[in-house]
Amino acid sequence: MRKQFGMPEVEKLVNYYSCSYWKGRVPRQGWLYLTVNHLCFYSFLLGKEVTLVIQWVDVTQLEKNATLLFPECIKVSTRDSELYFSMFLNINETFKLMEQLANIAMRQLLDNETFLQDKSLPKPRRPLKNISALKRDLDARAKNECYRATFRLPKDECLDGHTDCTLWTPFNKMHIPGQMFVSNNYICFASRAEEACHLIIPLREVTIVEKADSSSVLPSPLSISTKSKMTFFFANLKDRDFLVQRISDFLQRTPSKKPCGIDREWKWNVADPSSEEVPELPSSSPLAVSPTSALSHQPVSFCAGQVPTASQGLLKLFRRNSEELSGPKGAKEKMKEESWNIHFFEYGRGMCMYRTAKTRELVQKGIPENLRGELWLLFSGAWNEMVTHPGYYADLVEKSMGKYNLATEEIERDLHRSMPEHPAFQNELGIAALRRVLTAYAFRNPTIGYCQAMNIVTSVLLLYCNEEEAFWLLVALCERMLPDYYNTRVVGALVDQGIFEELTREYLPQLSEKMQDLGVISTISLSWFLTLFLSVMPFESAVVIVDCFFYEGIKFILQVSLAILDANMEKLLQCCDEGEAMTILGRYLDNVVNRQSVSPPIPHLHALLTSGDDPPLEIDIFELIKTSYEKFGNLKADDIEQMRFKQRLKVIQSLEDTAKKSVVRAVSGDIGFSMEELEELYVVFKAKYLMSCYWGNNRAAAARRDQSLPYLEQYRIDMEQFTELFISLTPWACGAHTPVLAARLFRLLDDNRDSLINFKEFVTGMSGMYHGDLTEKLKVLYKLHLPPALNPEETESALEATSYFTEDVTTEEAQEDKGRRNENGPEKEEKGTSPQDYRYYLRMWAKEKENKKETIKDLPKMSQEQFIELCKTLYNMFSEDPVEQELYHAIATVASLLLRIGEVGKKFSNRPTRKSEDCKANNSQDPVSEEESPTSEQSQNSAVEQQPQADHEDKASIDAQPEKTQQENQTLGDGSGEGQSSPLQLLSDDETKDDMSMSSYSMVSTGSLQCEDIADDTVLVGCEGSGAAARYGSTIDTDWSISFEQILASMLTETALVNYFEKKVNILQKIKDQKKIERQFSSSSDYELSSVSG
Repeated sequence: MRKQFGMPEVEKLVNYYSCSYWKGRVPRQGWLYLTVNHLCFYSFLLGKEVTLVIQWVDVTQLEKNATLLFPECIKVSTRDSELYFSMFLNINETFKLMEQLANIAMRQLLDNETFLQDKSLPKPRRPLKNISALKRDLDARAKNECYRATFRLPKDECLDGHTDCTLWTPFNKMHIPGQMFVSNNYICFASRAEEACHLIIPLREVTIVEKADSSSVLPSPLSISTKSKMTFFFANLKDRDFLVQRISDFLQRTPSKKPCGIDREWKWNVADPSSEEVPELPSSSPLAVSPTSALSHQPVSFCAGQVPTASQGLLKLFRRNSEELSGPKGAKEKMKEESWNIHFFEYGRGMCMYRTAKTRELVQKGIPENLRGELWLLFSGAWNEMVTHPGYYADLVEKSMGKYNLATEEIERDLHRSMPEHPAFQNELGIAALRRVLTAYAFRNPTIGYCQAMNIVTSVLLLYCNEEEAFWLLVALCERMLPDYYNTRVVGALVDQGIFEELTREYLPQLSEKMQDLGVISTISLSWFLTLFLSVMPFESAVVIVDCFFYEGIKFILQVSLAILDANMEKLLQCCDEGEAMTILGRYLDNVVNRQSVSPPIPHLHALLTSGDDPPLEIDIFELIKTSYEKFGNLKADDIEQMRFKQRLKVIQSLEDTAKKSVVRAVSGDIGFSMEELEELYVVFKAKYLMSCYWGNNRAAAARRDQSLPYLEQYRIDMEQFTELFISLTPWACGAHTPVLAARLFRLLDDNRDSLINFKEFVTGMSGMYHGDLTEKLKVLYKLHLPPALNPEETESALEATSYFTEDVTTEEAQEDKGRRNENGPEKEEKGTSPQDYRYYLRMWAKEKENKKETIKDLPKMSQEQFIELCKTLYNMFSEDPVEQELYHAIATVASLLLRIGEVGKKFSNRPTRKSEDCKANNSQDPVSEEESPTSEQSQNSAVEQQPQADHEDKASIDAQPEKTQQENQTLGDGSGEGQSSPLQLLSDDETKDDMSMSSYSMVSTGSLQCEDIADDTVLVGCEGSGAAARYGSTIDTDWSISFEQILASMLTETALVNYFEKKVNILQKIKDQKKIERQFSSSSDYELSSVSG
């Protein structure tokens, strides 16, 4: 399979299926291969071959449907095409696996964790025999996710197994059929009927597991007893002995981290609610333990008698009006508490409570304020994480104290916007508690950090829970119940918004089209979902929504949203614009009241802004909830998860398209590429990054992506990936020299020296080669042969070149800095050192930006060895050109001319330093003879020593013009022969020793450099027997230099060179070709190498 599709050895095959691919109306029978990162199809029928390779990250839609043309088929959509596959032996299994793999790919686009998780997938050594191992692992992942979501368990809980059984329920004396699930830390039961019964038994609570005697009432029973004196009977177990052994093994590994009386403590406390207000009692007293804070007496440094919110909720500290407790509302509240006490007596208390339809009915009627924190913790699963991580929150608070980052700044900004109308957050006590919880979570989960709307939700949690409980509820909310909601792109909220639109089309078809036209759903759903209606409804009503949400999950939020639209359908259908529709919905939500609330009404800011002239029609929150269950209660959690997958594909791909457009817009102003070219380059750049993530050896690429960075900075590639892109896209193909040129360009673009470049840096480098005139392209090429692009080790005399360039640049930079200081000095004195004057810094920033505008005069001069490297590059660039002979001749002429210019320039630069010392000698010497005097017999006969080459085309091109080359050498030799008549004795011995220009110039003749002879292994020598010394730089003239203007002027004299650099190259065609051949060449060669080495 890997060889067939050009995949490397690290690509993991999950499974393969026989099916048909519909190409037009003709089915092509073949094999569908599903790998971790790709969907592949191959068919060879009647001499026609079909090969498809699609990355999962490119899939925008995955559907299983049946039409007249395509009976029971799977439709795979990408941005460019729609593919249909049918005739599966088991289409449901195939589609489920495809969904899972596509979902993993979407997670990869969303964060880095999935790339790192893929390392744990088993790697089949013999794919055809061990495919099932990888598929079993993915199936296990899917079951684990479903198990954790069903029972609200921690994210690291792994399902060990499940079996059919019946549960004896004492409250109705019945056997309820269902399934028992066993994992490392929990035993759970789910009835076949959805609302019949759910049960969660933490192993930390279990005291005895034993096989009971069989009877006609309880066949093959298993008895499980807990610390709260509850006993559960499971019957009709197929393999009871094995099950008991597994549970016993898990029990032995379960540490006892909890005081055993937690459930009894809750029971005692509710009997005497006043005990909640005396947290200072000794912990030995049962009354000292708050019903929602059994762990509040753990040693926590920040709450030792100093912080009241460490032991109880803010509502208990800021109860403003006690008259309501003695009136009709207080009586109603007492009745609710009594109903729950009866429920606890019949169904149990705490984590081991039987959860039935009766439980849901009580939740719908509103949870009493004294029990709200406790039941939120139980229903959300936050209690499990809190009791298994004692002291975790206190440690986080301690570590985050005094730390500042972007998240803490945003938290500080939003603290006083969190329920400012509530008295609990009008003083420092509530604000400090909110600050600690939000900051602790930001340090726990830096990926999310802090997101707007978290402050509103957390402030409500703190009203009913102490700080530690509110923290763990926030963890459950952000990481399990509302996944991906609270991040920079609010992906989860957008996914559920898509579900809401889909449900509106299904349940309210008349309203759906109108809402789409108005664009209302996208506006309302984010504010409703992100804050759980807390920001759009009066607090007393919204908190009842939160009650039901913690029990039902997102399903309840969706059905209430549908009920709100349904109640306002007639008015919405008559709306003319979005503003009118928003006003109607805003007024409706403002008047949803809770007449049973014992807390005094809190003024709702939104209501003040949207109140109209007509008296408002009040809507009872409990009636709204009841209506939502009657009309839309048939929503299923499984269906919503299925819809979430479908919408996640759409949302993430839409976000990726938005990111692409944002990046392209951001870089388009400074780059010569068109918008279409930039978009195609972005796709190629991103694909290379993703390939490095899942085909890279060390997985370091996955760690590079930081979601908090701007889109432009999120995808970055290293030198290896850049080299691959450069080779396939560059218009300057240099054969074997191309990777060297790519490495130089990478070093030039890597401004911050982190060995990574982003998309803007990438297209900047590409644009320099594709766009601009001859001057701009030559400037790029020129820079590639100067540090930092030119690695010193690449030249023949690294040490001399580096020291020469460093001194030169250092001097120039020092002069520039001095000039800047002189320019800015008076202004700085005028402004003083006050950090408040931002205008001064803006002016400084503007000047720095102006200084960065580079002209050709700003480019440093090039040394002789750097010039030789430039000639090598040009020689390699021309080797495959149709007019290569003409180009060779042109570059040979230009190179010879530039060597002469460099020698002349050297004399002018050296003359002032010797003028006073050598005045008499130089006055008697002719300038022309001085210029030519250093040439000796050796320099006249010196030539480029060519090492043996394997490139036959190069040899052929050299041999094809022996006469021409000989004539050129002769001409150049004659041109330098005038110096023979100039006596060396005119200079003294000391001058000869000190004058580096003499000794260096005697090594390299101006006529000795022929570009046809310059290759990567070329060595310039001064005499026939000095090859070894030449390698170490004895042939390089360190005083010789040439400027960019001189190179440009020389190039302009040759029409062939001008035409070469001025010709246009279509990068879109190169991208198209690269997409076609990339896998066949790069990946298949990787495969062959790995298979040979293996």
